[in-house]
Amino acid sequence: MAIILDGKALASKMKEEIKAEVAELNANGVFPKLAVILVGEDPASQVYVRNKGRDCEEVGIVSQTIVLPAETGREDLTELIRSLNADDSVHGILVQLPLPDGLDDSEITQLIAPEKDVDAFSYYNVGRIMTGDYSFVPCTPAGCMELIKLSGISVEGKNCVVIGRSNIVGKPMAMLLMQANGTVTVCHSRTRDISGITNRADIIVVAIGKQGFLTGDMIKEGAVVIDVGINRCADGKLRGDCDFESCAAKASYITPVPGGVGPMTRVMLLKNTLNAAKIQEVSKNV
Repeated sequence: MAIILDGKALASKMKEEIKAEVAELNANGVFPKLAVILVGEDPASQVYVRNKGRDCEEVGIVSQTIVLPAETGREDLTELIRSLNADDSVHGILVQLPLPDGLDDSEITQLIAPEKDVDAFSYYNVGRIMTGDYSFVPCTPAGCMELIKLSGISVEGKNCVVIGRSNIVGKPMAMLLMQANGTVTVCHSRTRDISGITNRADIIVVAIGKQGFLTGDMIKEGAVVIDVGINRCADGKLRGDCDFESCAAKASYITPVPGGVGPMTRVMLLKNTLNAAKIQEVSKNV
């Protein structure tokens, strides 16, 4: 039976470390600040934004939530982001996605200054991830890597499979595993014989958005399974992209849903905001 990778416990430990670093910056007159922009009244987005504010409060990061009506135009949103880019008291900027119809998610996120782009969605930061010389990584892949590392799992020399090729998770996840000296295969909706590929994998990261997609017969004995999926089922419960029971019977390590990757994703936003504050304060003094 697999060892459960407790993301909640690891995230709690990381929060304490971040809190200590924030306190140290505060003592030197630096107050890390995250500005979150919420456009519209999407219920799920409102929950996510509230959680981000609560997380910031726990570690001492200043959180500013700016709520705009759903009919907000591109020009007004652009002007707001530009004003936050120019505000030295703001170290991180995040636009909660998805945006309402009429606003292009990708176009708007590209307006955020790269040094304040704590979601790491800007093309500049994406390009730096490709080279391995980066300041920020999208929070979910970063959380997965931190979970693997803190659990004492080595990536070096391992056969790694990423299921899903999204710009937010799959692609950067593959880059990070490769930079950790893993041999990486990316599977997606057009991949033939996925089970033939996953059955050879030492580490599998599944982020395809299909509840129960990865099953026990698709993995080998002793594989590490990192489940990024969050699917709300008919019974109201959250379940991941892997069939937990059958995969846990064969895996050496596995993440639960909820309580696995999710808490690590949230804590990595705090870490990115802290790093942004450090970088910007250093640049002021150069």
